Parts: sequence; C-alpha cells; structure tokens
Amino acid sequence: MSSIRFEQVSKQFPGAPRSAVREVSFAVTEGSFVVLLGPSGCGKTTLLKMVNRLVEPTAGAIYLGQQEIRQMEATQLRRQIGYVIQQVGLFPHMTVAQNIAVVPDLLRWTKARTAARVNELLALVDLDPAEYRDRYPSQLSGGQRQRVGVARALAGDPGLILMDEPFGAIDAITRTGLQDELLRLQRKLQKTILFVTHDVEEALRLADKIVIMRYGELVQHDTPFRILSQPANDFVYELIGAGDVVRQLSLVWVKNAMVPLTPETAVNGYPIVDQEDNLRRALSVLLASNAPALTVLDAGRPVGLLTLAAIQNVTGET
Repeated sequence: MSSIRFEQVSKQFPGAPRSAVREVSFAVTEGSFVVLLGPSGCGKTTLLKMVNRLVEPTAGAIYLGQQEIRQMEATQLRRQIGYVIQQVGLFPHMTVAQNIAVVPDLLRWTKARTAARVNELLALVDLDPAEYRDRYPSQLSGGQRQRVGVARALAGDPGLILMDEPFGAIDAITRTGLQDELLRLQRKLQKTILFVTHDVEEALRLADKIVIMRYGELVQHDTPFRILSQPANDFVYELIGAGDVVRQLSLVWVKNAMVPLTPETAVNGYPIVDQEDNLRRALSVLLASNAPALTVLDAGRPVGLLTLAAIQNVTGET
C-alpha cells in the first residue's frame, strides 16, 4: 500500500511561464528511502505536495499502492501519510504529547492507547517521555522540535512519510545527528520515505535512490552509487561533485557498492567491513590489508564482497 508510482505527472500554475513539474514518471518501492534532489525552483517540493494532494496535478496520475490518489477522499489520504516540514509546524499552544496525539485523536484511539503511543514514539526519537511529554514547543531546541515532528508523523503508523527539507533550518552538527537518527529509524521501521532536499551530501547519505530534478523535469533516477559513477549529464556531474573523489567515498555506503554474496561465493577469510561504513573507510581497510576483497557484514552476518574495482567504479578511476 505504501509504494508510490508517478505516471507522466505535470503541474502548471496559473500565470506561470513554464510548468513547475513536467511529465515526471518514476516509482518508489515499499520500504525504500527516495530523495528528491535539485536546485531551488526545480519542482521537487511541488512534486512532493502532489502526493498528499496539498497541490493537485494538472496532468498525469499518482498511485499509492494500486489506488490513484484522486480516487481517495483527501482527508482520508492524508491520515495515511506522515508529513514533516522544515518549520516543523508544531501547535504552540499544545504540549509535546498533544502534538504527537493529533492523528491518533482524529482516528479516535482510546486515551490509554494514545498515551502509550506518545511514550513509545518519544523514546523512539530519543526524547525521555517523562521529561518532554508535557513541555511546549517554545521550551524545546530546534533539533528537539524536529524530533517531535518526526514522532508526530509516525503517530498513526503510516506506511508513507513525506519530508520536505526537514533539517534545512538546523545547524550542521545537529543536522548530522538527526540524519543518523533518521537512518536508524528507517532501518528499524522500514517506512517508505520521500524526502526533499537541495543538499547533495544529505541526499547521498540518506537515499536508497535519488531523483534529480531540473526545471521541473526528471534528469536522473538511480542509486547514489550509480549517480556518482555514471552521472547522466554535465548538470548532474556538477551538481553532485562527481570530480571530488574523497567526497564521493565519504558519502557512499559500502552496501551500495558491494557485490551480494551467492551460495557459490567464497569469503576466504577476507578482512571485514560493515555495510553501513562508507567507502573511504573501506578503502583504508582494503589498502592496509592487501587483500583482494573485503567481506561485508550486516549485524555480524556476511552479506557481500567489496573489491577495489567496485570502489574505483565510484571514482571513475581504473
């Protein structure tokens, strides 16, 4: 139900000289983290807002699961989708607990069920329920407000989360911490996430796949690994800094470059690296060991092999 499919989606605002979004088609598989990336005005936020019908498309169709969203009642659709924005949008006159409880209250959950869900979600986003549930938004830091915003988006247990520049107004250190927290939550919860940013490093760090947009059109849709190693054109090459080798290796995860193990694959006692490590660290391990490959682990279990050739693929070196 939480997969998304865009089919030739366009949006033309009245009086605008060109379409904000033009004939965009791509699919988001259930449980994946997809980032919409591009410069300001490229149409990424407009595309995101068409999913929960805050903006209606001029042409084309958007499917949530197998159902075209315009066949769904808008309020009912939005209750199935979590939504996090840059300004967070917490109600200032309501406590943290009351803010998180907005959707459960609309769904007419019992008070006991709602209270338990609030406590569960505050703990999930690393805010002590006893300390934070009765605070007001004005009593929180920017990073804490954003954590509450994520908790509120998760409250009704939606399969799909939309995130529009959620960390854009946060300082760099807090932003990195929130990105780590979001990745941890995604590994645990396996929600479908559609995430808008103009920050290339954020996109490369978070995404399973990236949709790069320019002038309302889709320019490239692929994994961070392939976008870095095979940019579609000069615009993509310049946007992602494909010529900066050290940056590339620091921002691509091992899991995106490894070759998955098969029953026939021999591990042969190779040095190990975790699938969540970046390629810069993996390269250091590989060069120090002089081994032909590294064994990639997921929770201590071998899942793949990483070779120098695979790392060179990202950098374009041979």
